[in-house]
Amino acid sequence: MTQIDFQSRVGVWWTSDAWSIQDVRSRAKEMEGLGYGSLFYGEAFGKESLTQAGALLGATERLVVGTGIANIHARDAKAAAAGSRTLSALHPGRFVLGLGVSHGPLVEGNAGTYAKPLATMRDYLKRMDELSDKVEPGAARPARLLAALGPKMIELSGTAADGAHPYLITPEQTASTRELLGPDKWVVSEQAVALTTDREVGLRRAHEHLHMYSQLPNYRNSWLRQGFDESDLVVGGSDKLAEHLVAIGDAKAIAEHVQRHLDAGADHVVIQVLGDAPSADPLPALREIAPALDL
Repeated sequence: MTQIDFQSRVGVWWTSDAWSIQDVRSRAKEMEGLGYGSLFYGEAFGKESLTQAGALLGATERLVVGTGIANIHARDAKAAAAGSRTLSALHPGRFVLGLGVSHGPLVEGNAGTYAKPLATMRDYLKRMDELSDKVEPGAARPARLLAALGPKMIELSGTAADGAHPYLITPEQTASTRELLGPDKWVVSEQAVALTTDREVGLRRAHEHLHMYSQLPNYRNSWLRQGFDESDLVVGGSDKLAEHLVAIGDAKAIAEHVQRHLDAGADHVVIQVLGDAPSADPLPALREIAPALDL
């Protein structure tokens, strides 16, 4: 496995499907210049994940690029292994392949089959490992992280991958993930943030962000395991859920919340800026937050 070479312990999570790739590349360059150590992004409705990684890696020099996550239902296992190995050969230590099973309603809505996600992921990783060494000979494979929320998927991320990339979790869940994985596997936690001192504005952004996720069984089950109850699982989430999952406040408050994940055992935290629209430019907030993070 290629080692991950983050230039700092805090990065960015930004799905930029509504942006042109040239504009995304220019913003990735600025994120790197601000000191952020990575740029992770999702894959659900828009850009193809590995193609986007190649574009972002080619536009930057030190920034780690991570798929957060590449949907395993979107490509064959050996195609994923071959593509990611080529990216790793071109940019050693700078590409992280995050993999996930996605969600039943999304997969089946695209004519796929969603069944036995744990077994499906285990088989996918096994088939990836069957790729011939003749593909990029001598190049180490990239680090693989799994979108792991439940204990069984977290365990698999330690035994069959290199760690976990948990999403929409509290710092306490980061600690639980670290405890399950032990000291030698990667934990890259995502943290949504709303940069505002107006609580109502922050809550509005948080509820809008949680609207889709609150209707997906995987996240609902994750939040119940994290100590929330059914009253918190209304569409968009309760205020309690929103304030625990989204860091709302000024740059100092956001930096303190990020530090809680690091103190809980995260190796790296990626912050997702919530604006007044899903396609809002994250850079103004990232510029303001960066000094508080001491990047």
